[in-house]
Amino acid sequence: MRLLVCGGAGFIGSTFVRLRVRDHGDDVTVLDKLTYAGRRENLQDVIDDVRFVHGGIEDPASVAQAAAGCEAIVNFAAETHVDRSISGPEAFIVTNMQGTHVLLEAARERGLRYVQVSTDEVYGSIESGSFTESSPLQPSSPYSATKTGADLLVSSYFHTYGLETVICRGSNNYGPYQYPEKLIPLMILNALAGDHLPVYGDGRNVRNWLYVEDFGRGIGHVLAHGVPGEAYNCGGPDECENLEVVKRIIDLTGADETQIEFVTDRPGHDRRYSLSPAKLEALGWKAEVRFGEGLATTVDWYRENAWWWEPIRSGAYREYYERHYGRALG
Repeated sequence: MRLLVCGGAGFIGSTFVRLRVRDHGDDVTVLDKLTYAGRRENLQDVIDDVRFVHGGIEDPASVAQAAAGCEAIVNFAAETHVDRSISGPEAFIVTNMQGTHVLLEAARERGLRYVQVSTDEVYGSIESGSFTESSPLQPSSPYSATKTGADLLVSSYFHTYGLETVICRGSNNYGPYQYPEKLIPLMILNALAGDHLPVYGDGRNVRNWLYVEDFGRGIGHVLAHGVPGEAYNCGGPDECENLEVVKRIIDLTGADETQIEFVTDRPGHDRRYSLSPAKLEALGWKAEVRFGEGLATTVDWYRENAWWWEPIRSGAYREYYERHYGRALG
């Protein structure tokens, strides 16, 4: 296919691009603003195989340039870090909601299939069981609220204009190339460096973990087989408390539990996420990577690819980390 992948230089987007180029031979155009988490380095092994357009999805001119000749749009472009949305929600409104509107208009004008990549956080927290696609949307943070607004806008374009839209909501992703503000790469790199391991609250928050390549395949499955107007949950095969994740990383890196430091909990911190993937599995997709295997692979990747993360830990990320956690990186 001729695909426009928005946010294709980010963590999940670059994984999807790699899968589509290598496994499907797609003609891919990447549109990315290259903010702090969108990096050309994420595409270093396929950059010569794609067309790259530098720009934001909220800019109609950039979108028009990138969409030329494409058959479908897959939108990964988003501000994603909950902590940053709490301290500065404006950027999330611009990218996640206004940007989605610009993309939908571009798809409508050109008659393109449109896939919105979303998150389990639109459903809020669940004490037991798992969310299905018919569960109510109850976002808890500015991040999840803007993703919810974008999902509703996508659905409205199907119902109002007949645009061929589908939504794919993933549970917590992890794997190579993930920016170290997120739990797993943060803990891996801090553990390897001998830094403290900051754990929110009591560490008992539960997340449903999905290896990034499984999510990439799930999105591709929705692109090919999803019914227009529908949403699909792409849930991981395992769930785990955050504190248990940190302890597993300690074991894999040779760090010490004395490095764990419990810090003030995040405002509005959802206690547990869980997605039922039954609807997507009925289409033929199934997660292949269990959490233990995927976590070990991820730790090995960060250990072996200092070229990728050393520039991050020596740059503006250090200032963000010290401001957010009140402690400098070692």
